[in-house]
Amino acid sequence: MSELQDVSTNASPIFTLFDSESVDRLTREHILRLMVGVAGAVRIRGFSSPQECADIMEGLDHREFDAYDENLIFPPIAKIGPAAYDFYGSHTLTEEYWEIADEARRLRGTLYHGADPMDLAVERIGRAWGHDVVPARSQGRDMFAGMIREIPNGAKLHFDEIVREFPGILDETPASFLTLNWYLSMPEYGGATRVYRRRWRPADEIHRDGYGYDEKVVENEPVAVVRPDAGDAVIFDSRNLHAVDEIGGAGRRVSLSFFLGASGRGPLQIWS
Repeated sequence: MSELQDVSTNASPIFTLFDSESVDRLTREHILRLMVGVAGAVRIRGFSSPQECADIMEGLDHREFDAYDENLIFPPIAKIGPAAYDFYGSHTLTEEYWEIADEARRLRGTLYHGADPMDLAVERIGRAWGHDVVPARSQGRDMFAGMIREIPNGAKLHFDEIVREFPGILDETPASFLTLNWYLSMPEYGGATRVYRRRWRPADEIHRDGYGYDEKVVENEPVAVVRPDAGDAVIFDSRNLHAVDEIGGAGRRVSLSFFLGASGRGPLQIWS
């Protein structure tokens, strides 16, 4: 495991990008460093093989993507599977959420030789964590995890923190929050993720820009920047403000994404 600062302009000895040579070298220690805030992001090279990615993308070639509500998320982001974010306005996960989740699981289960690629991701993270990886629960039911997303036009500066944005939806509140993005396809250039050592503050609301924030709120903040290859995965604390750059050239930016939460017990909880 090598430590490096990846095209970052603001050096910080306690907010760096850790670059793993392979998934087999990802350890519980790296995940814990993210949780306590002394690492900016962990890039796992070769989280999956090129052939695994090609097979999954072939399975996606003729699948129709849904999208977030463009009145809330613009530029548009295509996706397969429900996000809890889709239901914030309802103040609960409605029956529609569970129906969309069931359909997304069925579709995903056809993508990798009749198997679900999410099973690969869960097994590999569980091996590093050294304990079970289980669905988070809401209203006593297993939540959906493993959304497939395509982000061609970038994503605004934003944060994700379900207990702040959707309080009470999780049956058990995690103490730490991370997000994992497994990249199934990447374009020729662009599409980097920037993670800032900066949490949301109430005063940021004057800089609100749709679902995100004007980038002036992170001026001069330490940043970890990572531009993964297809087959890589990136993990970071989703409570830190982060953004995605627009893509360029040939190719698509497609990832399988989910959140991870650690509580006082051993298992990691996952949801999307």
